Amino acid sequence: MPIERTLSIIKPDAVAAGHIGDILKILEANRFKMIAARLRRLTRKEAEGFYAVHRHRPFFASLTEFMSSGPALVMVLEGENGITRLREIMGATDPAKAAPGTIRKLCAESIERNAIHGSDAPDTAAFEISYFFPGIDL
Repeated sequence: MPIERTLSIIKPDAVAAGHIGDILKILEANRFKMIAARLRRLTRKEAEGFYAVHRHRPFFASLTEFMSSGPALVMVLEGENGITRLREIMGATDPAKAAPGTIRKLCAESIERNAIHGSDAPDTAAFEISYFFPGIDL
């Protein structure tokens, strides 16, 4: 399997609930290597730019408001088949439908406050990594 880099964000709900350590333990147990990380509070404008692909969706305003509501841990992770594996470990977007042992089953509050973000494809990962870590040689 190829080694891939992906962007992950421990979202404001999980940070506020004290789940950073829990989530990092799960990622490390699944052999993800952290390449870069920043704890930061996104501005509304940054959240809108990051989620621009969803601009015309009904949840866009609430998503960007939530993502700019508090600190989030933005990370570049690396691992074998990293994009697909991270999405499996994260679990379904709706924590009520997430498999046991997944991050969202363990740490998420709701479909909107779902603890973690992960890139969904190689081109998305490349965009997302460059969005949060521009000009940094990773």
